[in-house]
Amino acid sequence: MSNIELGNPTKRFLRKCDKELYERLMAKIRLLALDSFPQDVKRVAGRKEKVFRIRVGDYRIQYVVFRETNLILITDIDKRSRAYD
Repeated sequence: MSNIELGNPTKRFLRKCDKELYERLMAKIRLLALDSFPQDVKRVAGRKEKVFRIRVGDYRIQYVVFRETNLILITDIDKRSRAYD
């Protein structure tokens, strides 16, 4: 099981989103703590560091895995149309 850390943009997004979306996102994040590379994971192209993403409906959760410290840093959550800018 990995530790999850939320970046500042992620914290802001979760504070602003509605309750139903918050619950869906948090359920996926809890599953991510158990398995850092689920079946639907994709690597985000065009990034220097290894950033991965998982889908939650129209939203994307982007994260970085630090295996040596057993940490997953959630860097961003946003709609698909804005997530890769």
